[in-house]
Amino acid sequence: MDFIAIAIIALYSIDIALLFFFGIHSYVMVYLYRKNEKYCVSTEDAVREAIDINKTPHDQIPIVTVQLPVFNEFYVVDRLIEATTQMVWPQSRLEIQVLDDSTDESKEKAAMLVEMYKSRGFDIHHLHRTDRTGHKAGALKEGLKVAKGNFVAIFDADFMPAPDFLIKTVPYFDEAKIGMVQTRWGHINDDYSVLTKAQSFGIDGHFMIEQVARNCNNLWMNFNGTGGIWRKQCILDAGNWQSDTLTEDFDLSYRAELAGWHFRYFKDIVNPAELPATMSAFKSQQFRWCKGSIQTAVKLIPTILKSKFSWKIKSEAIVHLLNYSVHPLMVINILFCLPLLLMDTWTGYSIYDVSLAVLFGAATLMSLGTFGPVTFYIYSQRELYPDWKTRIVWMPVLMMIGTGIAIVCGRAWLEAILGIQSTFKRTPKYRIEKKGDKLAERMKYKLPLDKTVFIEFFMGFYCLACIYFSVIREKPFVVPFMLIYAAGFFYVALSSLSETLVKPDRSKAKALDAPARV
Repeated sequence: MDFIAIAIIALYSIDIALLFFFGIHSYVMVYLYRKNEKYCVSTEDAVREAIDINKTPHDQIPIVTVQLPVFNEFYVVDRLIEATTQMVWPQSRLEIQVLDDSTDESKEKAAMLVEMYKSRGFDIHHLHRTDRTGHKAGALKEGLKVAKGNFVAIFDADFMPAPDFLIKTVPYFDEAKIGMVQTRWGHINDDYSVLTKAQSFGIDGHFMIEQVARNCNNLWMNFNGTGGIWRKQCILDAGNWQSDTLTEDFDLSYRAELAGWHFRYFKDIVNPAELPATMSAFKSQQFRWCKGSIQTAVKLIPTILKSKFSWKIKSEAIVHLLNYSVHPLMVINILFCLPLLLMDTWTGYSIYDVSLAVLFGAATLMSLGTFGPVTFYIYSQRELYPDWKTRIVWMPVLMMIGTGIAIVCGRAWLEAILGIQSTFKRTPKYRIEKKGDKLAERMKYKLPLDKTVFIEFFMGFYCLACIYFSVIREKPFVVPFMLIYAAGFFYVALSSLSETLVKPDRSKAKALDAPARV
C-alpha cells in the first residue's frame, strides 16, 4: 500500500509540474509578443505595399489559385463562393477551385453556383471526388495537380475571404524564401452564445499572441488550415499534402520549415469566420485538432531533434506540438486528487502528511500557472477590442469550457499516442450568424448522443466528491479548482445532451438556402 501511495504522490507531482510548465509558457508567449509585435502588422511595413491592380499591368500580376475544400456544406457553400468571387484581383489571374467531396445535395448546389459564376467570367471549377481518400489533404493534393497558380490560397467553408486578402498578402512572396503567409481569423457570430464567446477568446489568444510571438521572434509557426496562402513550390518541396495525421496543415507547416522555408503572419489582415454553434461541432473540432497535433508530434519530433536548427527553435516547436497535452494532464490531476485526500484511510499518517503537503504545493503551483493563460487571453482582448474590460468577464467561462472538453481531448491524445486511426470528422456549419438564428431550422437530422457525455457527468460528480472531502477534512485549497472543473464538465455534458433533444424543423431546413435561391 505504501508503494502505491508513494507512486501516486510521485506521478501527481510530475503531473502538476508539467501543468505548471505549460502555464508559465503562456507568460513567455506574452513576453515574446511584446518584444516585436509590429513585425506582424502589414500596414506598418515600410517595404511592402498592396498591389494596385488598376495601375499594374495584368500580365505582371501572378496567377493565384484559391482552393475551397468543402464536404456537405449545404448552408454555407454559397456564402463561401460569393465572398471568394468578391476578392480584389483580376479575373484573368484568379482561378477558383471548389474541391467538393460532398455526398449530399450540397454537391448539386455547389455545381449550380460554379456554373453561375463561370457564366459571369470567373475561372472557377467544381472538382468533385467520389473517392475521399485523404479527406481534406487528399482533396487539396488533387486540386494542386491541376492548379494554374504559383500561389495557392485556401479557405474552409466557414470563412468569408476578405476582399483585400490577395492584394495585401501576395507582395510578401517577393522574398524568395517566403513559403506561406497566414492571416488572422475573425468572428461573425461570437456573441451568439456562451459557447461561441468562449471560443472567440481561445482563437483570439492564438492568433493575436501566439502566432505573433513565434513569427516575430523567428520561431516556427503553423498554417492554420485556412485564411492563408502558399507558394506552390513550397508545398511540393515539403513533400506535398499528407493525410497520415488529422492536422494536415500543422504537419505540412513544420515539414516546410524543416526544409528551410520561412513564413509570415499578419494580425491586421482579418478573414471573418463562423464559430461552431453546437457543442457537438465544437467537440468534433477539438478532437481533430488535439489528435492531429499529437500525431504530428509523434511523426516529426524525432526529425526536429536531429535537425540543424537552434535549440530555441526546436524547443518551442516541441512545446507547440505538445500543447494539447494539457488536457490529459488535467484529467490525471483531477483523478489523483481524491486518493490523496483520503490517503490516511489506506496508508500511514506519515505518507498522508506528505500527500497533503503535495496537494498544498500543487494548489500553489496551479494558482501561479493558471494566471499564465489568464494573462495570455486577457492581453489578447486588450490588444484587439476597445471594450476589453467588459469582455473579460467571460474569462471564467473560457476556463470552464476548456476544462469541460478535457475528456474529448484526452481520448484524442491517447489515440494519437497509441497510433489508433480514426476517420476525419468535419465540423458542421449551420450558417449561424446572429442571435436570432435558430439551430432547429438549420438541422436536417437529429444529432446523435455523444457517448463521452457519461464520462463527463462522472467527472463532474467526481469533482463534487473532491470538494466535499476537501471541506469536511478542512483542506479547502483545491476547492476553487474543483468548482471550475465540475462546472465545466457539467456544462459540456448538459449542452451535448440538450442538443440531442432538439427536434429538427425539416421543412425550414430544406427550404433554407435551397439551390433554387441561387
